[in-house]
Amino acid sequence: MSRAERFEELRPLLFSIAYRLLGSVSEAEDAVQESWLRYTAAGAEPASAKAFLSTVVTRISIDVLRSARVRREEYAGPWFPEPLLSDPYQDPARAAELADSLSMAALLLLERLSPLERAVFVLREVFGFGFPEVASAVGRSAAACRQLAVRARRHMDEGRPRFEADRKEREELAARFLDAFREGDVDGLRELLAADVQMIGDSGGKAPQWAERIFGLDDVTRVLVALVPPFVGIGGVVEPRQVNGQPGALFRDRDGGILNALTFDIHDGRIQTIRSVANPDKLGHVGPVADAWAVLRESQRACGAEFDPEAPVTQIT
Repeated sequence: MSRAERFEELRPLLFSIAYRLLGSVSEAEDAVQESWLRYTAAGAEPASAKAFLSTVVTRISIDVLRSARVRREEYAGPWFPEPLLSDPYQDPARAAELADSLSMAALLLLERLSPLERAVFVLREVFGFGFPEVASAVGRSAAACRQLAVRARRHMDEGRPRFEADRKEREELAARFLDAFREGDVDGLRELLAADVQMIGDSGGKAPQWAERIFGLDDVTRVLVALVPPFVGIGGVVEPRQVNGQPGALFRDRDGGILNALTFDIHDGRIQTIRSVANPDKLGHVGPVADAWAVLRESQRACGAEFDPEAPVTQIT
């Protein structure tokens, strides 16, 4: 097998590691490409291409993550990972770990870890690397990696909800929610939302967005019901999709352009959190990005409202 063939065989794994470390599709792809360049420049073929490339992509990602933390602290409003519609790496033996680690909620928990803790957790808990492999990848001793793993697991466990819905329950509840959402069914929405439900939006200041955070059953229901009629009336589409391994949805304009991606946290039979990624810089890998401001203006004209670019949006995204 040629070096290029070995790399292509490992590319899905490398991307999946990098994405979980960085929360960014574009940065993960750049890390994988840089790994290829270093692999081609390595001289003699490494004893294990998997070990070599996993180490390289991990170290590149750690460096990127350290610099990204400063940018994220200066980010306009809440920061969410870039939505991912499908994970290229499939391993039936670790399917549950892979799916759980891909969710928005899990990726946001990973943001609480130090770069080294995050790398150790992802390699060990998600991908099942042995501690000698993890130690080699992050440049620490196996004993130090064990301590990092313990701290990372503790932080992750502290942030997880006590009661997780199973996949079938999540899919059924999300489907019922989207049906009620599209129909503007107030009672149906209220049955599916938790009393302390919250909606959080990541627009990065670059797209119309509801207020950054909306809390409580009444306010969230009011906003959701206000979204649909003007949006659907101008040909907008709410498309159910798996987003980051969880039931979610894409908003598209009449031409199929992407406006935003929704994900849901579902616990104890109710939707607890609705997250929206509307920053166009985070959507280009999903497909052509729509002009969200133009869609907003058109939807407001359709319902007789006056367009105000300074007002919090409760219309389309």
